[in-house]
Amino acid sequence: MGQMLDGLWVDDAALGAIRADGSWTRAPSVIRHQIGEGAEFPPVPGRYRLYAAWNCPWAHRVLLTRALLGLGDAIPVSYVAPARTDQGWVFDRATGYTDDLLGKAALHEVYAAGDPDYTGRVTVPLVYDTVTGTLVSNESADLVRMLPRAFAGVARRPLDLYPLALRSEIDRWNDKIHAKVNNGVYRTGFAESQSAYDSAVYEVFATLDAIEERLSQSPYLAGDQLTEADVRLFPTLAGFDVAYYIAFKCCRRRITDYPHLWRYARGLYALPGVADTVRFDIYRRGYFSRSDKRNPLGIVPTAPVIDWSL
Repeated sequence: MGQMLDGLWVDDAALGAIRADGSWTRAPSVIRHQIGEGAEFPPVPGRYRLYAAWNCPWAHRVLLTRALLGLGDAIPVSYVAPARTDQGWVFDRATGYTDDLLGKAALHEVYAAGDPDYTGRVTVPLVYDTVTGTLVSNESADLVRMLPRAFAGVARRPLDLYPLALRSEIDRWNDKIHAKVNNGVYRTGFAESQSAYDSAVYEVFATLDAIEERLSQSPYLAGDQLTEADVRLFPTLAGFDVAYYIAFKCCRRRITDYPHLWRYARGLYALPGVADTVRFDIYRRGYFSRSDKRNPLGIVPTAPVIDWSL
């Protein structure tokens, strides 16, 4: 994998770093402008292009938010191909993954178009401003929070995913889920020592156990209302049994083994627009793609038989 240095694509080892103890850590996003009334970028429908990948859980958060709100017309999407190359995320006209806004061949070219001096990771999601030709944000947590407010006036299904009365509870779950589930499966899968793996996998399942207990008492994480905490958890649940369970050695339990968590996951999947953001087969093929460390032969296992319908 590579990244950009002063607007140029350069080779690099990974999208994160391996520490001396063999544990993996994710580098932070650096493009974090705001969209909203009175903000640097005004909330104008059709002005912004979202770049996403079907198999990126961070992009999935934003696709979920867009779908739940019914913002398909207000925020168009361009998808990169669901497999990275030595150029990082790329487009592939032969399989229908095209940059129909700028006509670029690789996502790093979109970054360079929006910031000729950009230095950092080339990731999805990315929001690009078509009026000024600049990069707005590549931080999924910021986008999940800002889109419901910024585009409330044009959303077909307006939602307050961060209600004032529930913010402390949402923040508590966000912190726990981000560190120990969303990042936790990657820390498990990318661990390069037994101790790093043991620590990471323990935290994944201790947190899933805590979520199971919470959902035995409440329909959603923060209470009776869908919030951004649920949006941030769902992508990891969607990819868990088909990918993380085996590919990342998160094999203590499947999501289908948790009665309350499995009911909850299927309930989220049944919400308007959510199923259209999920691509189970892409997750499976992507996480089992050839990797010298994780899957040197590139053999993709058969899909598990799972019914997500209620």
